[in-house]
Amino acid sequence: MQTQTITFIILAGIIALLLALFQYAYKAKLKGKRAWILTALRFVSYFSIFVLLINPKFDKVTYYNEKPNLVVAIDNSESISYLNQSQNTSEFIKSLKANEELNENFNLEFYRFGNEVISTDSLSFDEKQSNLALVFERLSEVYNNSISPTLIISDGNQTYGNDYAYMNKRYKQSIFPVILGDTTTYTDIKVQQLNVNRYAYLKNKFPVEVIATYNGNATVNTQLRVSAGNSTVFSKPLTFSKTQTSQIVNFTLPANRVGVTSYRAQVVPLDNEKNTVNNVKNFAVEVIDQKTKVAIVSNILHPDLGALKKSIESNEQRNADILTTQEFLNKSNDYQLVIVYQPTNNFRTLFNEIDKLKLNKIVITGTKTNWALLNKLQSNYKQELTNQDEEYQPSLNQNYGTFTVDNLNFGEFPPLKGEFGETSFTVPFETILYKTINGTQIDEPLFATFEINDRREALVLGEGLWRWRAQAYLNENSFNAFDNFMGKLVQYLSTNKRRTRLNVNYESFYNGNDNVRITSQFFNKNYEFEDNANLNITLKNKETDDVKSFPFVLKNTSYEVDLSGLEAGDYSFTVKVNNENISKSGELKILDYNVEQQFLNANVTKLRTLATNSEGTSYFIDNTSALANDLINDSRFATIQKSTKKVVPLIDWKYLLGLIALSLAAEWFIRKYNGLI
Repeated sequence: MQTQTITFIILAGIIALLLALFQYAYKAKLKGKRAWILTALRFVSYFSIFVLLINPKFDKVTYYNEKPNLVVAIDNSESISYLNQSQNTSEFIKSLKANEELNENFNLEFYRFGNEVISTDSLSFDEKQSNLALVFERLSEVYNNSISPTLIISDGNQTYGNDYAYMNKRYKQSIFPVILGDTTTYTDIKVQQLNVNRYAYLKNKFPVEVIATYNGNATVNTQLRVSAGNSTVFSKPLTFSKTQTSQIVNFTLPANRVGVTSYRAQVVPLDNEKNTVNNVKNFAVEVIDQKTKVAIVSNILHPDLGALKKSIESNEQRNADILTTQEFLNKSNDYQLVIVYQPTNNFRTLFNEIDKLKLNKIVITGTKTNWALLNKLQSNYKQELTNQDEEYQPSLNQNYGTFTVDNLNFGEFPPLKGEFGETSFTVPFETILYKTINGTQIDEPLFATFEINDRREALVLGEGLWRWRAQAYLNENSFNAFDNFMGKLVQYLSTNKRRTRLNVNYESFYNGNDNVRITSQFFNKNYEFEDNANLNITLKNKETDDVKSFPFVLKNTSYEVDLSGLEAGDYSFTVKVNNENISKSGELKILDYNVEQQFLNANVTKLRTLATNSEGTSYFIDNTSALANDLINDSRFATIQKSTKKVVPLIDWKYLLGLIALSLAAEWFIRKYNGLI
């Protein structure tokens, strides 16, 4: 309490006493015990009221005990049941919950993980992937500022994500792996990895790389066979020994017919081999008979050019060349789409050539664009000339219906820089992204598409797309989101197919552990997105004739269905709009491959490394009796007494108000009883 406040309280006490004495000892001239009682009551009333007016503040300290957290992350992938550890895992979780002393010393928090990390202790051991690195990324967001020793109950076999062995640099907690499985070594040959391009071109040969590994001591002979259907298309004998434990086989296969062709790569199993599932890998290649070639034409240097090329070529079906206007004119017949980047004074001949060949194009403008010339070279839009630049942030048009546009959190993207002033269109157009200035969206396009005379065109009114690609990577740790966005724009502009009301997006084939998701869009007769449509997909397994139907679910500006639970095989499907005579059919293939069944043992070395680096201890699931006692007796995880200090004003103290009321009531009663009122 401050000295000034104490001084005011002392003065309040003196004034209260003087007033009480003045009223009862001087003015009323009362004597005896009754006078002193009334004086004391009046003093208490005055003093309490004065103190309330001063309202001093006091520090209120509260003490409490804070237990550390015990975070339990459980591997819920199929490999746990494949290694016959699901029962042991469930019983171990029950023992943790039933341990009273452990629960008394820790706050137990349970998570399960596979592809994602979920706060729950419900286990099914049916997830197709296991991403241990994601566990530490998610837990670090919650527990890095607390004492939270962590149990990782897993076989340590990761099928997806970054290497987790050194994640303790990010996750600042002691990690105690509980190892599911044993260290028994079995003789095993497997296809460790298979590398092949997803697409090939008709009448070409495509490369395949197979990496086969061996675990054993004896010298063994086997054979690598690659078959398509019932025909063997490649074979090679392989020899392994204790010192020669891996071989890399490179070969090429012919692409003789258009469409998806499935292949089976197999290392012939040994006689005493326990796991033969990992001897086989299925793969597929889609053969196409054309490749979209895109010309990026510019006479200036800008990082957007490289970003566009990388984005377009992320799809193997597309090739992009960065050219000057003269280079393009020398081989203009080689391209199906032209990206005109910031046209300057010598682009007149280029536009004439594009019009002569009736090519679709994307025009990207910026601070170096000669708008006076561009306004003359075409009549579809006009830009107001102000000779001033402006920065425009994007805002997604949720009603854009020409093709599906995923929301990439465009509002967080850096602004594009372009000409200040209104852009007016003389043809019907659709806006993909609106301009936003200083947080206010204006009714002008930043990205727009339009169709005129059987030709398609897009207009981008700003430079700086390379920043968008970089931002997409920061958001998702991948360029895929931005590349897919640009890929859909290129795909739309690379074809002159008639527009349809129902669009379905899918892959020709999916690997066994991929998420099988199909998206679609449905538009009304005015080609406006219909968000209350009822879409269903009917799939037929070509081998078993089994038919299944699934409804689509609305997700932002498209409909989506998740078919990840389907068994491997060839399927034909039909997407139909209920109450409309509109449907679209196609075919897809799901390859047979379960990455979780490729392991024979727990990855003991990596889990022990994780424990050592984080100052933890590893345990085998069959020897966890000491785990609870080790955690309870570890001084690093003791319960801590903490305190909180809160500044409390006196006016919040209700007892003082009660004291004032009581003293005034007592004084009134005594005065009334003695006839002084």
